Amino acid sequence: LSLGALDFGIIVDGAVIITENCVRCLGKEQHRQGRLLTRVERFKVVFSSTREVLRPSIFGTFIIMVVYLPIMTLTGIEGKMFRPMAFTVLTALFGAMVFSVTFIPAAVAIFVSGRVKEKDNFIMQWAKRAYVPSLAFALRNRVLVVGMACLLLLASGVIATRMGSEFLPSLDEGDILVHGLRIPGTSLTQAIEMQNVLEKRIKEFPEVDYVFAKVGTAEIATDPMPPSVADIYVMMKPRSQWPDRKLPKSEFIARMEEKLTQVPGNNYEFIQPIQMRFNELIAGVRSDVAVKVFGDDMKILEKVGRRIEALLKAIPGASDVKLEQTTGLPVLTIQMDRGKLARYGLNVAEVQEVIKIAIGGKTVNQVFEGDRRFDLIVRLPEEIRGNIEQLKRIPIALPNVMSQGGSFGEKRNGPRGSTRLSFLPLGELADFNLATGPNRISRENGKRHIIVTANVRGRDIGSFVEEAQGVIRNNASIPPAYWTSWGGQFEQMQSATKRLQIVVPLALFLIFVLLFATFGEFKDALLVFTGVPMALTGGVAALWIRGIPLSISAGVGFIALSGVAVLNGLVMISFIRTLREGGMPVENAIREGAHTRLRAVLMTALVASVGFLPMALATGIGAEVQRPLATVVIGGILSSTALTLIVLPVLYRIFHRDDEPGSFAPDAPAGD
Repeated sequence: LSLGALDFGIIVDGAVIITENCVRCLGKEQHRQGRLLTRVERFKVVFSSTREVLRPSIFGTFIIMVVYLPIMTLTGIEGKMFRPMAFTVLTALFGAMVFSVTFIPAAVAIFVSGRVKEKDNFIMQWAKRAYVPSLAFALRNRVLVVGMACLLLLASGVIATRMGSEFLPSLDEGDILVHGLRIPGTSLTQAIEMQNVLEKRIKEFPEVDYVFAKVGTAEIATDPMPPSVADIYVMMKPRSQWPDRKLPKSEFIARMEEKLTQVPGNNYEFIQPIQMRFNELIAGVRSDVAVKVFGDDMKILEKVGRRIEALLKAIPGASDVKLEQTTGLPVLTIQMDRGKLARYGLNVAEVQEVIKIAIGGKTVNQVFEGDRRFDLIVRLPEEIRGNIEQLKRIPIALPNVMSQGGSFGEKRNGPRGSTRLSFLPLGELADFNLATGPNRISRENGKRHIIVTANVRGRDIGSFVEEAQGVIRNNASIPPAYWTSWGGQFEQMQSATKRLQIVVPLALFLIFVLLFATFGEFKDALLVFTGVPMALTGGVAALWIRGIPLSISAGVGFIALSGVAVLNGLVMISFIRTLREGGMPVENAIREGAHTRLRAVLMTALVASVGFLPMALATGIGAEVQRPLATVVIGGILSSTALTLIVLPVLYRIFHRDDEPGSFAPDAPAGD
């Protein structure tokens, strides 16, 4: 993403502006003198022409650099992704700025030594033929042009409110991860048998290359899961080897889901390997969206969770809607009969110690193998521990009470002093109950909660959550002292959006401060600043046309665009001010400045747009993150170019309608 965001068009914008002006001035000077210029004359012309556009060029590059500075303040996942990009662009722009004001003028003065033909190619001739009458019409109908611009701005605002939103575009990793859920308490042996059946079904698809799975607790403690849960990694073949290369991945997943649901005893969630880990790390859940229900009573939590699960399943775009498995784990409860224990002189701790040793085991010694030590644990065999009837036969020794050479609880057998201890089976002293108990109890900030998860397919997360929140609020009937909160990617999207609400105004403020420092006048700074909303209009329109929802990637694109959008306006307004300082009337200065800067404006817009085209049209892995950013910048540059060429001269004429000709230099002769 860092290297991919380097738009070489933006990097060379300063060099394009300086080169275009130097070549234009060299051709104009050659035409005036009617001969080739000497080396000294070339250096003098290049120096003066570079100084003419040096200020707007440097300040324009500085503005582009400044708008990337707020991106460095992003935190979390979005900060990890876009801070390196911002740093890369900043360093590249700084190097390009130094290069454009040092090497470029020197190279032009040295190497452009022949005859410079001040002649436009067919593209510029066509552009001028279209632009000159368009500008004249716009200057004659200023109210209409400004009204149309405001209407476009309003329309883009309406479109932006109706566009979807998401945290980051979903990457197509190529492979699929099937999260298999089985009944809690499923043994490892049974889980492996079910897993083998499942993998055979998956391998029947010709698009699948191979399958492997991870069942039970992982090797790392950060990913605990019971044997009833499996992560099934489905590695896909390249699309060139698919029977139907044009088959959408969503349709393939739907087919796989339909076939796997025929295998009994399993529930599934379909996601991608990296996306699953990404969701789990940033939000603690593996799905795109999570509804957390908080409260005290687990039965009420489960009841509310079931209700929310049913509501989410009815919302368009919901997929793999699941309630967290909190119950269903078989639990053996051994309840002591305290009355019988008292009659036989037993206490609860003694009986529990016997049960603990029999089932859980007790360390009685250690076994040494070289430097290694192993605990020697004594407990009953597996076949007895898993059989309730056998557990009921565990003997419990009765206490010895000495009486006449014998003891209470001892049976006389043989001569006096010869005794044998008496025992009672555990089943006589306790009740055995096998019932379903809690599978897990999750807490957040010390409060119990249950989670309903869902993946979103075929629509954006923002609109899905907005609709789901309304449905749950109106139909879930959540009891008092119980409440819900939203997690998953939506939680991160909200956090990033709040950050952007601070970063974007800060970037715009910095742009205006630099514009004011450039012109030293509020009026002209505000004029150039109008390029930002017009550029945002084009960015929103481009996203809407391509069907791309708003995301953090698009937001970073808007930040970058706000700096690029003012560059051409800065160059044009600076040239118009220079003409007026020479005594040219306002109307003539506007026309002359617009016609003269047409080539520079079109060149900078074209190279900047072409520089982002590879990102906008890329289809490889990872292109989904770059595509919104590039789409925003390309659309915004096109609309800001229209503003600079048509609307900006009109606004300048309106803002300076009361200025007298030659007001910048009253003693200078007026020009035509």
